[in-house]
Amino acid sequence: MALSFAGRVVLVTGAGGGLGKAYALAFAERGASVIVNDLGGDIKGGGKSSAAADKVVEEIKAKGGKAVANYDSVEDGEKLIQTALESFGRIDVVVNNAGILRDRSFARTSDTDWDLIHRVHLRGSFLVTRAAWNHMKNQKFGRIIMTTSAAGIYGNFGQANYSAAKLGLLGLANTLAIEGAKYNVHCNTIAPTAGSRLTETVMPPDLLENLKPEYVTPLVLWLCHEDCHDNGSLFEVGAGWVGKLRWERAKGAIVRHKSRPMTPEDVRDQWDKICDFTNADKIATIGESVQSLVNVLSEVESGGAVEANPTSSMSSASGVNYLSAVGHKLAPSQFTYNHTQCILYALGVGMSTKDPDSLRFLYENHPEFSCLPTFGVIVSQDALMGGGLVSVPGLNMDLTQVLHGEQYLELLKPLPTSGTLTIHTTVADVLDKGSGAVILLDVNAYSGDELICFNQFSVFVVGAGGFGGKRSSDKAKPLVDPPKRAPDAVMIDSTTRDQAALYRLSGDWNPLHIDPSFAAMGGFKQPILHGLCSFGFAARHVLKQYADNDPTRFKAIKVRFVKPVLPGQSLQTEMWKEGNRIHLQCKVKETDAVVLSGAYVDLHPAKDEALENLPKTGGLQSELVFTEIGRRIKDMGAELVKKVNAVFGWEITKDGQNAAQWTIDLKSGSGSVHKGPYSGKADVTFTVSDEDFMEVVQGKLNPQKAFFSGKLKIRGNIMLGQKLEVILKDHAKL
Repeated sequence: MALSFAGRVVLVTGAGGGLGKAYALAFAERGASVIVNDLGGDIKGGGKSSAAADKVVEEIKAKGGKAVANYDSVEDGEKLIQTALESFGRIDVVVNNAGILRDRSFARTSDTDWDLIHRVHLRGSFLVTRAAWNHMKNQKFGRIIMTTSAAGIYGNFGQANYSAAKLGLLGLANTLAIEGAKYNVHCNTIAPTAGSRLTETVMPPDLLENLKPEYVTPLVLWLCHEDCHDNGSLFEVGAGWVGKLRWERAKGAIVRHKSRPMTPEDVRDQWDKICDFTNADKIATIGESVQSLVNVLSEVESGGAVEANPTSSMSSASGVNYLSAVGHKLAPSQFTYNHTQCILYALGVGMSTKDPDSLRFLYENHPEFSCLPTFGVIVSQDALMGGGLVSVPGLNMDLTQVLHGEQYLELLKPLPTSGTLTIHTTVADVLDKGSGAVILLDVNAYSGDELICFNQFSVFVVGAGGFGGKRSSDKAKPLVDPPKRAPDAVMIDSTTRDQAALYRLSGDWNPLHIDPSFAAMGGFKQPILHGLCSFGFAARHVLKQYADNDPTRFKAIKVRFVKPVLPGQSLQTEMWKEGNRIHLQCKVKETDAVVLSGAYVDLHPAKDEALENLPKTGGLQSELVFTEIGRRIKDMGAELVKKVNAVFGWEITKDGQNAAQWTIDLKSGSGSVHKGPYSGKADVTFTVSDEDFMEVVQGKLNPQKAFFSGKLKIRGNIMLGQKLEVILKDHAKL
């Protein structure tokens, strides 16, 4: 099928002749609305005329196309984009083609010769692209072409200024490709060889005749089409030939020794290896480049042989370079939604008007209209669906091998039914599971400066293990097995044949969930249900069974995705109540196959339940103190978590025997206090008698003296204990 650009708006700079004119005519012929930019100057940048651009516009219109002229310099980038917006209402494609020449041998290159070339080629492309950038990001589509040249890639006598600017464009394009990937804004670079005003001075006429601009145009159009997914690539093109270029690096040699200084003679003696391109490495990211140096340091410190290949571990085999990836922050994004998306999501996870209780999630005029708590994953996954993982250094992986392993969601406050949230995503950790790699992604969603919800996505990359990383992480939200007894409650819901088709409208467009041929390639007899759809079914079962469908009671949910569900099968949620934690397991009723395991939902206590659940003193004075600490944390919540970021365990003794355990969690969510041990590992644990505890909190016993006298025992990070002062001060009220 012929490629169409109907509805697209394309800006071509320097389109009054040569390559630019050919691009403009071709885009217009295929339905695009074209802004024909040309300053109308000579090849050295002098003069100005509207004639060139006008002539191309007339030619396009004569053929029934849509075009307008623009006569501004590319140094006025905003004006070029404004022309597109005023004339056609949007901008989809920018082809940076404008250029001039000021050829001189290096010794004769003046400041003016240097600056003018850079202003037009490099700065001009920067200014035009920057003006279009946010428009493309907001519409989640953009295609950008940078024009380099063989002179930029290989160098050319008399073109030092031109070569430097042209290679600079390649560096600019490579970074834009990374930053734009998640927004479907792609940037590629071409090095065309074609007859134009710029080449007629350096090429013989018979060669120029065979280097027509029309032999370059097809590549440009393909790279700018929505069906082309190449991004951050470099192509040479001319005379009907197209070839992709990439960097290549020799294996090299480590010439440094731990036991003695590195010398020029060491370099000389290893020169053949340093320059040997046999089995060369194809370095694609800065992370891979940095990792090789990290491996060199490891090799040197271990006293390994100098012949060791610095790229042989961690990245080359698995595609994962965890040292580069951990801590990487994706570019912030925004998610805007209204009540329609909330209702569509509720329908997608099985809500129905057959249940009167469901109306509060399905009808925007309901007096208690609310957003289902698990809509929080939709808010946050938007940052990943745009290809955010591809931009992470050190994660050179095949996205077709990525599986969703686990999910944690915590709400700091109920989700609004409409609004704009800012999403911040960080690679929290990367784990080596042997057969694959697990990537932990922490995603925070803010309304202004207020944190609304936190997600942790755990994704498994098949075949990316074996890079020498750790197998577990204290940053992972833990799974918890259910009690070993029959479930306290069971709910069963049937999914429909179109459940996946409906759920995907909330934003997960993976064809695995709707395209039978795509599902077959994955080994499934039909498209499968989204794991997060089953997740939503299970969460609302808990909300109905134990919280009267009150979304303000929802605090957090954690699940592991085990097996797929086929649309039309029934989901059976088994639940165990343990205080305000509801353990759950979800199965396919027809097959008894477990699809969600190790899962739980944490609920906030109901108002009357909160009063009933105040701890009974049982003769321990400390219990009343922990109750007051709980009230303080509820008041200060997120502020305390931000300041402290730690979990404190308390073991209270009475008459030499363990009498009570408490956990003060100031690390997750908005903080909490509960009676009993922490489900994971506390950062610091205190052991103290009930009497001495009261002496300490009332300021009668100095904590340091209590520690050195053996009255207060501490395990873990002792220094963190100082952070407790924020909640223990003002002891008179305790």
